[in-house]
Formats: sequence, structure tokens, C-alpha cells
Amino acid sequence: MKKYISRVEEIATRKSGQKLIYPPTEKINTIIVDSFPVLGKLTALRFLEWAQNNAGWSVSLPTGKTPEHFIKWVDFLLQNWKTKKVQKILDENGVDPAKKPDLKSLSFIQIDEFYPIASSQHNSFYYYVNRFYIRGFGFDLKKALLINASQIGLQEGTDLEEIWPDHIVDLNLRFRHPRTRQEERQKAVLDAVDQFCTDYENQIRKLGGIGFFLGGIGPDGHIGFNVKGSDHYSTTRLTPTNYETQAAAASDLGGIEVSRNRLVITIGLQTIAYNPNTTALIIAAGEAKAVVIRDAIQSELSNQVPASVLQHLPNSCFYITKGAAKLLNERRYESLKALGTLDDREQFRILTDLALEKNKRLLDLTRDDMRSVRSSNLVLKQQGKDIENYLQQVHNTYAGRIDKALDVPKNQVFLHTAPHHDDIMLGYLPFLVRLMREGSNRHSFNYLTSGFNAVTNNYMLKQVENARYFLAKPSFQELITENYFDHLNIRFRNRDILQYLDGVAANNTYDMNEGAARRLLRNLVEIFEEDSFDNLLNRINELDNYFKTQYPGKKDLAYIQQLKGMTREWEADILWGYFGFSCESVFHSRLGFYKGDIFTEEPTIDRDVMPILKTIRQVNPTVISVAFDPEGSGPDTHYKVLQAVASALKLYQEETGRKDIQVWGYRNVWYRFHPSEANIFVPVTHNTRAILNDAFLNAFGSQKAASFPSYEYDGPFSGLAQKIQVEQYQNLKTLLGRDYFYQNPDSRIRSTRGLVFLSIMEPDEFYERATELRKFTESMENGDLK
Repeated sequence: MKKYISRVEEIATRKSGQKLIYPPTEKINTIIVDSFPVLGKLTALRFLEWAQNNAGWSVSLPTGKTPEHFIKWVDFLLQNWKTKKVQKILDENGVDPAKKPDLKSLSFIQIDEFYPIASSQHNSFYYYVNRFYIRGFGFDLKKALLINASQIGLQEGTDLEEIWPDHIVDLNLRFRHPRTRQEERQKAVLDAVDQFCTDYENQIRKLGGIGFFLGGIGPDGHIGFNVKGSDHYSTTRLTPTNYETQAAAASDLGGIEVSRNRLVITIGLQTIAYNPNTTALIIAAGEAKAVVIRDAIQSELSNQVPASVLQHLPNSCFYITKGAAKLLNERRYESLKALGTLDDREQFRILTDLALEKNKRLLDLTRDDMRSVRSSNLVLKQQGKDIENYLQQVHNTYAGRIDKALDVPKNQVFLHTAPHHDDIMLGYLPFLVRLMREGSNRHSFNYLTSGFNAVTNNYMLKQVENARYFLAKPSFQELITENYFDHLNIRFRNRDILQYLDGVAANNTYDMNEGAARRLLRNLVEIFEEDSFDNLLNRINELDNYFKTQYPGKKDLAYIQQLKGMTREWEADILWGYFGFSCESVFHSRLGFYKGDIFTEEPTIDRDVMPILKTIRQVNPTVISVAFDPEGSGPDTHYKVLQAVASALKLYQEETGRKDIQVWGYRNVWYRFHPSEANIFVPVTHNTRAILNDAFLNAFGSQKAASFPSYEYDGPFSGLAQKIQVEQYQNLKTLLGRDYFYQNPDSRIRSTRGLVFLSIMEPDEFYERATELRKFTESMENGDLK
């Protein structure tokens, strides 16, 4: 084994202000950067540095969204290598600007692939690596080891659909006799796939193993598709995955219904570690990855932590953002020490974590408890004799944040914004119910993307078949002659909602289906500008064929995206119809950066900020809510919408001079506030919980089956929201003591069984905490990506 001294890593480590590793707690080298784009820049520079010194070796690079900025940076640097700006970037970051690497000399090795999946599908990893790495980076196709599932074990003229018509592979065929002719064919193909995996492994070893490995890390800690529990001596194989991995893959494959049944072909952990001199990098961004990153870097060797296998490799390193690094013990402690004086938020966080770890009330923490943990010992030293009073202050502050939620604001104008159509209700519907009951408040709702990615083809097929059924009814033909489906007629749009909600109230599925059919036909009239019976029927037949024949996960045509998005908008209209709001109160902005591409575009001022500004001008709110998820946590649309809202509000303030606006930050199922970060804790009762669940399941038909679930919860998002709210309540019950809730004189607190956390900010604080909008493409062209 040979430890290579990387100039790129030396410079990046120096810039970070921390050591490369903090033994014995940390077992693997780690470099921390400020943001997701900077992560991509560092990774690209290290890859190019390695390529300069390792001509003829082999590389394995990742798929998915994680390498977005890595790919963009490598492309940018290679294409502009001789320009002064790129030469300066290379020189300042440790890459020899005089030596452009020859990527054609390298052998590319594909890490993994779903199975069965046609290699021609755009959501196959085979397609991805050909597009971005073979053609994009310019690797030599003749030297590439690729996993083409459409060719493995198939006779000429046979395809995967013929062998696996339901896309389910029975691995028991490895060990039992086939019972039918079809099973005989399946077993032959399965045996061929297993042999392919063995041959693939042998080919990698003939190359000397992998020279440069770059991977992401999954929600269960997987690298490649080596899920939690994988043997560290595993090799290339066909294998099932776990629920966490299936949930993460659902967006790629068109729904959990598909990903549950997909196996994977993946190189093994031993494949990655076979070459003792492998440069193995793992990249991760965002606070949502903090737990798996902590385990990967700090744990002992364990099958439960797949990335711990990298401890065998002296040239392995984690490149992560500050959010992903937040739970690394030594780095956290060093950061706290460097602060000198800790502010209240830091002290609150430390004492809260200590109380939860010790399973004690805040007021029951002792000085010995605080001395037992280095970070809380810093608080003890800072507070000294006043520590008991400070614990009382933390207790009173948290109790006050609950009391604050009981005082419902009055005479406010709310503009509730959301990236997706269920974000608001999942984030803070229990509080919103109380706000809406106060008659002096006014409410408007602004959905900023069309959300079409969350609607499956199977769901749309059912909606199209439902519309066909009702279109044949004489009553619907009369509606056509009455021009009922004119999309500009707001009164009739509202009648769609009322029809549906009357069906909900009567528990009458027929009436609900009729309301849904009315809205779908109205949407078709708007999209195709056709309103005759025959033309609508033809369009329905076309859609029926489309949704039956397109593979799940394929990027839809623009008008299909629009139709799916309008289906999500219909669901949001139903939701607020529950509470008496008509279509006029619900704005659907359909921001242009949301296009369904692998890599989501950055928002721009004219296309994405101005529509939000227009709505703010129209509503003139005193309160604006915004999904306040940190970068890399949950869908990246959340973070990008946050940027766009911040820019629009800033422009609005500049043109009006208004300073009476509050910003309410919320989080829902993708990430949580720490109690120290939120400043209002909203009680959730059995009543408000039931409202949330009932409204979600009745309004959001496309989400009822949980086709794109969280890796944390196997079910609809309303169930996960309830789980989170209950967990937050249980934590506060520990911190304040159960008697605070059980014996409280206020029945609203006694009835609390969950809590919603919100962060209420003044605009200036919001701007400080939100990343300013910038155009990524302009920065790329200027060579100034930061």
C-alpha cells in the first residue's frame, strides 16, 4: 500500500481550516467544503490530478444527481483548459496546468445497474454513463466495462420483456428446478447474468482493480448498491436491495411499485477495495446525510456500515459539505472551541442534545452530566455558577415557544408558498387550521413548481379511463354544449371542486370521480384548445395509449408534463376547497427551472423570480411562508425555490419599502428543525392530526399510493408527517417533563400529542440564512463557479 500525497487535497484541507483526519475517532480522511457546487469543483480537480499521473489505469464514476457539479466542472475545465481563467483555477488548486490529462487512455468501469432494465431506457445507468462519461468526458468505449442488461444471456431476437414480462426475477430459480418452459428460459438467463457478474469481476481484476473510485452514499449508507449489511468481501453480483434503497430509486424508475421489484447488478465492496492503492472518494452534500456520514467516518469496520471498508485504503477520502459534516464529533468540538463564546442557539442545541442523550428533563441535568460530554462542558465553563439559572432559561424558552403558538395572529395577510403541492399541509397544516379559523386573517397559496414528477403513468391512466367513462354520459355532452369546460371560467372551475368535495362528504366515490373527470376534461380543453366531443375522445384515446406504452421513469413530453402538473394543481385546489377557499386564492406559478431533467436548472430572475414577485405584489402579504430546507436535504427543488422566493421578496421590499413582513420557515418530511433552531412549537392534537390525514388521502389522489415515498417511512407522506410530529412532541416531553403536558392547566396543551416546529424570521435574517440567487450558467461561462 502506498499513500499518495495529493496537492489538491493539501490545498483544500488548508482552506477548510481543519485537519485531514482526527484519529482515533475518525477512521477515514475527510475534507469539508462550503456547498454542493464547491464539492463538485474539488472532486473534479482531484480526479484530473489523479488522471494526470495515472494514464492507462481504470476509473469508476457514479450516476444519479450526486455527481451533477462534478460532471459540470470536469466538462468546463477540460473544454477551457488553455484559457487564462482555467489555467489559474488549476494552478491555484494543485493541478498542473501544463499537462492536460488524456482520458482516452483510461478504462471506464460501470459501478452498477438496475435489473431487468432495457439499456435504451434513459433512466438506465448504462444510458447515463454513455451520455455523461463515455461521450461527455471522452473515455474510449472500446476500453469500457459496461453493464448492458439488454444483452446479457439473451438470444438474438429476444428481449428482456419476453423473459421477464412482469419485471420480477425469481432468484429461487438459482436453486430449484423450473416448472414451466418460461421458467426454463428465465433460469438460463439468470445463470448467464450470474456468470456475467463473475466474468465482470475477473475483468476488473485483470486491470489491476479500480484505480480511481468515486461514489455517493445512500440513505442506508450504501456505496454502489452494496446496501447496509453487505459483506466486505462481496464481489460483482446480482442482488436484491432494501427498502431505503428502493425508496431512493423510486424517482429514477417511475415509482416504488417499480423499484420494489428491481434487482441490481453491482460491483462489490471487495471489488472497490481490491487494489490497495485505489484512490476512493465518497461525496455527500446536505444535512440529511449527516447520520450516515458520521457512521461511515467514525465507526469500526462493520457490515452495517458499507463505507467502513474504505478504511483499508490509505488513499480513500470523504469530500462532504458542512451540513453533511455536522455530526462529526471532533470537528464539531473543534468548531465550538474556535468560537470562544457560544451564543444562545449553540448552547441551547448542546444542552438539548445532552438532555435527550441522558433521557432527562433540562432542569434535572447535573454538573456531572455536563462534564461527561466535552461540548456541554464548554457550556458549563461559560455559565459557571449560573448554569442552573441558564437551564431554567432554556426550559422557559421552550415552554414559551409552545405558548406562542397558542396566541393566534389576527388581521394578517398570509402568502403560503411551496415547492410542491403537498408541502404546506405536511409542513404546518395543524397551525394553518387555527389560522384559518381566525376570520380577520386572509390567506393565499402559491405553488411554485408544477410537480409533474410525482405523478405516475399508472395513476394518469386511471384518470384518463375515468374521464372516458364520464365523457360518454349524456350529462357530460350537455356540459360540452354549455361551454362548461372553458378553462377561463372560474365559476365552473370551482364547481369541479365542489362536486368532488360533495362526494367526499357523502362518501360517494361516483361523485368524486365525476369531479375528477370534469377537471381532467377541462385541462384537456386548455392544453389542446379543443372542446368537441369527438376531438376530446380522440385525445383521451391518445393519452390512454401513451400511458400504457411509456416505460416508467421516462421523461415525458412537454404536454404530458403539463397535464400531470395540472393534476397536481387540481389536488391542491381540492385541499383548500376543504377549508372554503376557491381557485382565486390558489396561484400556480409553474416555474421554468423545473423541467424533469436529471440535473435541475438553477433559477433565473426573469423566468423564475418575476412570477413570484408578481404574486407578492398582488397579495401584499404581511406573512410569507417558505419551505426552509437546507441544501442537499430532500428534493433540490426545495432549496432552489427558497433562493427564488428570497430574491423575489427582496425585490418587493426594495420597491415598496415595506418592513412589516415576517417570513415563516417550515420543514416537512424531508428534514427537521432542531428545537434550538425553531422558535415556535405548534401543538398537534388528535383532531388536527385526523384532519391532516383525511385531507391528504382525499385530496392528493396521486400520492395516496406513496409511489415516491421517503426512505424513512413506507407509506403516504401524511403518515410520515404524523410520525415526525409525534417524535418532536416526545422530545419536548423529555426536555420539559411529562407533567408539563399532562398536568398543564391549558386543555390545548394537555391534548397535545404532536408538535410542528416553525422558524419565524424578519426578512433580513431570512436573507442572511438563504443563499442569494445566482445564475449558475453565467458563473460557468465566466469561470467563476464558487
